[in-house]
Amino acid sequence: MTGDHYFIAEPSTPAQAREVQFSVAGRDYALASAGGVFSATRLDPGTAVLLRKADLPAPATTGPLLDLGSGFGPIACVLATVAPEAAVWAVDVNERARELTAGNAQRLGVADRVRVAAPEEVPADLDFAQIWSNPPIRIGKEELHQLLRRWLPRLAPDGVAWLVVARHLGGDSLHRWLVEQGWRVERHASQKGFRVLRVTR
Repeated sequence: MTGDHYFIAEPSTPAQAREVQFSVAGRDYALASAGGVFSATRLDPGTAVLLRKADLPAPATTGPLLDLGSGFGPIACVLATVAPEAAVWAVDVNERARELTAGNAQRLGVADRVRVAAPEEVPADLDFAQIWSNPPIRIGKEELHQLLRRWLPRLAPDGVAWLVVARHLGGDSLHRWLVEQGWRVERHASQKGFRVLRVTR
């Protein structure tokens, strides 16, 4: 891999502004992206499967919702669009990703409901009705487990988390690990080598 990993705080890779276009639930999106963030040139295939196969929040959903590892903001922007009453937290360690997410929320007219934050900026007492994530598998198994141990317990008692993981990158072993940790896990869908996992208490 050349250049920065997308999960560092301050990427040094040249920004190289881009636009990523995709459609979800009958709506077209055109979001700004840049080098040094996750899947900078296109909607990541796993994210595309997640947004296509998971149950998007209903229009009356109030949240709060969490996009964990927001990248340039496709999940957060879709959630804020389909659930116009909900507050959406877009969390990423990458400063450039946060700036892009904030700008994309502004372009879509949902910036008043998208809270862009570094992990440490999220209030400690805030629980989430839904957690959405295409988690950063490539940070390594132990780091990934630490990430999920930190955020999944912040799921509201009746909340649901939606995760997408490539099968060849350990989707099935992650499923087993989550069950071992006491979570109820359903393989909601499989498509193009990705597992969409529905996680509840």
